[in-house]
Amino acid sequence: MEIVIVGLGPGDPKHLTREAWRVLSEAKEVWLRTVHHPTVAGLPEGTVVRSFDPLYESAEDFVTVYETIAAEVVRLGKRPEGVIYAVPGHPLVGEASVQRILSLAREADLPVRVVEGLSFVEPTLTALGIDALEGLQVIDGIDLAAHHHPPLNPDLPALVGQVYSRALAADVKLTLMNQYPDEHPVALIHAAGTEEERVVRLPLYELDRQEMTHLTTLYVPPLPGVTSFEGLQETVAHLRAPDGCPWDRKQTHESLRANLLEEAYETAAAIDEGDVGALKEELGDLLLQILLHTQIATEEGDFRMVDVIAAIDAKLKHRHPHVWGDVEAHDAREVLARWERLKREEKGERTSLLDGVPRALPALLQAHLYGERAARVGFDWEGPQQVADKVREEMAELEAASTPEAVEAEAGDLLFAVANWARHLGVEPESALRKANARFARRFRAMEDLARKRGLDLGEMDLDEMERLWQEVKEGEGREP
Repeated sequence: MEIVIVGLGPGDPKHLTREAWRVLSEAKEVWLRTVHHPTVAGLPEGTVVRSFDPLYESAEDFVTVYETIAAEVVRLGKRPEGVIYAVPGHPLVGEASVQRILSLAREADLPVRVVEGLSFVEPTLTALGIDALEGLQVIDGIDLAAHHHPPLNPDLPALVGQVYSRALAADVKLTLMNQYPDEHPVALIHAAGTEEERVVRLPLYELDRQEMTHLTTLYVPPLPGVTSFEGLQETVAHLRAPDGCPWDRKQTHESLRANLLEEAYETAAAIDEGDVGALKEELGDLLLQILLHTQIATEEGDFRMVDVIAAIDAKLKHRHPHVWGDVEAHDAREVLARWERLKREEKGERTSLLDGVPRALPALLQAHLYGERAARVGFDWEGPQQVADKVREEMAELEAASTPEAVEAEAGDLLFAVANWARHLGVEPESALRKANARFARRFRAMEDLARKRGLDLGEMDLDEMERLWQEVKEGEGREP
């Protein structure tokens, strides 16, 4: 009893190893995963060949096909004469049925011998003239197509095997486009290592416009420069290294705190301004702060980036059971309620709904979040009109305040009420006020410029004169806020 798994090589019979040829020549019967492979035509004469091709027509999916093949190969292997099972390429490169056979054979205590073969990788390297040790990544086309973002380092080259159809190529293309530009140059290698070998170079967006076969491989060159998370981590680690930058080496979590807040606010400002170019730059600056804090923690033995990523990934999947589980979510409100419930399960029951709202937040945003949290248990106004009435009430109380302490308290109550009014109107008050501040600054500077052009001094003008300039500036913008 024994299972012998033979690699048939990439396609040309001349690439069969001497051991594979000997095993196949001595075999009375050979089971093939598929007869649709060029090497099959060059097998030793007189060999009885059987295949599992009918399963591809009857099974619902590839997983079922490979599970069925593996179970049958193990059954055949338990016979006194054992079984010889032959697969394209190398048995341990892109052969899901082989992995399942190995697993089942271990459970059955059944010996397995693997007769190695040349995989699709080696002749593809020859066709492209590249070195695999320069960071080459290898991935199966079906696995890649199942992702929303490619699990590839864009600083390194990649081979995508078994891109056998235009439909699969279309899915692969969409996944790759989440990381690579539409125009990124790629190459299709057809029938590598055979007389029909062809290399077709094309931009990524044209990938699914080409004809494919089961012998088609996709090559994705690296992007220029440093574009990967790992590459940026190396840059930051170098800055903190003994041969790095003296300023970066002396930083601590505490010394970088202000930088982190500043970059977060600058990112928010880019969003408020609708400046996509600035947003790209500011997100990079914000990411740098995260990497610096993580590198410091790594050096101090507290945690590493892999821990940060693993924790947030696990948290996201736990709090989205409607995406990574069998729970249904009908609307965003239901998702938010479940999020809070799962969050309480993770962190333990908090004493207050307001726990978790950072104390360092800007006061207006903090007021907005406090109002949101209280509203989750129904402690809220019924609608915008009721909040508007509360705002008028707070204005009257502010006007009636007679001491500095009372004025401060009532002014705070008024601002809190206004923040909740904005919430009921569907407005995020922090962003609204930032935009109002930016609008005021823009108009005031324009008013100053207009006064200078006319030889006027704002300090010597009365309020009515300045108001006329202000209105002129607003009218020049062509719209009211």
